[in-house]
Amino acid sequence: MFTGLIEGIGRLSWREPRGGDARLRIDAGTLPIDDVQLGESIAVNGVCLTVVDFDAAGFEADASTETLGLTTLGALSPGRAVNLERAMRPTDRLGGHMVSGHVDGVGRVASVHEDARAQRWRFDAPPALLRYIAGKGSICVDGVSLTVNAVDAAGFEVALVPHTVSHTAFGETPVGEAVNLEVDLVARYVERLLQSRD
Repeated sequence: MFTGLIEGIGRLSWREPRGGDARLRIDAGTLPIDDVQLGESIAVNGVCLTVVDFDAAGFEADASTETLGLTTLGALSPGRAVNLERAMRPTDRLGGHMVSGHVDGVGRVASVHEDARAQRWRFDAPPALLRYIAGKGSICVDGVSLTVNAVDAAGFEVALVPHTVSHTAFGETPVGEAVNLEVDLVARYVERLLQSRD
């Protein structure tokens, strides 16, 4: 589990095909990894990956065909900045919201507008996911826990304060870029419970 509070900005160093899927090398950048362990989970742009090798500069993780096909990791260009978060510990503060690192779908940055010192970002989202997104609710975009300001039939809008822009990969994310989306866990479970009553 993760909180959606980004701990560092890294970069995709390379993606190497391996037997139909791929191994990724992530340069850790500003993420502290001095005590990282084999088998540990690290969220890369909101995708939970398992560390299979590491050194002082970064780590490697395998990405399945499912992960490569359903997230942005399959098309991410080497050198691209990525948001990084290590799995939370039971004693950590939950400053964002509960994030599983299991991406529900891919959206796209539709527009970015200045709004006083903040920025207002609009994202297009698949219709199948919009039913789980609510105004003032939580959404995870590329691993970042955000509050939804508005939602309509095509997408949703959030406000990014200066700290979020400067401490995440959003500072290098252009309009038109694909992003990983994870809806709030509670919304998915509520729907499943209601379906089981039918």
